[in-house]
Amino acid sequence: MEHGFSWVGAIPGLREIPGHLATALLVLIGLTIFALRVRAQLAATSDPTVPEAGFSARNIAEVVTEMITGLAESILGHDAPKYVPLFGSLFLFILAANIIGLLPGFTPPTDNFNITLALGATSFIAYNYYGARAHGFAYLKQFMGPLLVLSPLMIVVEIFSHMFRPASLAIRLYGNMFADHLLLSIFTDLTKVVVPIVFYVLGTFVSLVQALVFTLLTMVYVGLAISHDH
Repeated sequence: MEHGFSWVGAIPGLREIPGHLATALLVLIGLTIFALRVRAQLAATSDPTVPEAGFSARNIAEVVTEMITGLAESILGHDAPKYVPLFGSLFLFILAANIIGLLPGFTPPTDNFNITLALGATSFIAYNYYGARAHGFAYLKQFMGPLLVLSPLMIVVEIFSHMFRPASLAIRLYGNMFADHLLLSIFTDLTKVVVPIVFYVLGTFVSLVQALVFTLLTMVYVGLAISHDH
């Protein structure tokens, strides 16, 4: 999709990089700065359990962490906190990458299939790693099914099932964000004042929902991988 003018094209060193990749790097840098700010605010407080007054990076981080932890615990149980860094990182990156595409002059990273496939591959590698770490070589039993006689067939079925997971994550995120940003672009070009506001609100909602869906599915995959009930 052609996005026209891009702010990253005015930054030396980024103009040679594809727009979606350059914007993804800006999102990564922005989240890194945000994380360092939160860390500094936590280090400066005498009691981390007392909320900070006013609107701050720490308060935002605590709200997101509490939300992600609550969702993870509802799926994974008491082991959830150890996986929250993965889930929180995916959620924040995808949300920021979705929302930055709503700003004029920025190419949204998540309406490019290469970016969403990389995110899907990250989820795939992570949940298989956690499954192998939780079960060791016994993790391979998940691919063999409940009956040994059916294991040759089940291995093929399970391999294809697992291979489709990162692709389905990537296609779902890419398709929804591509359509959302294309729709916003069309109506912004047609009407400059009132109608675009509605689609900006809708676009923000879709950005949040898609980040949550991707994160929730990753939680489910991790839960299946580490589960002891096969």
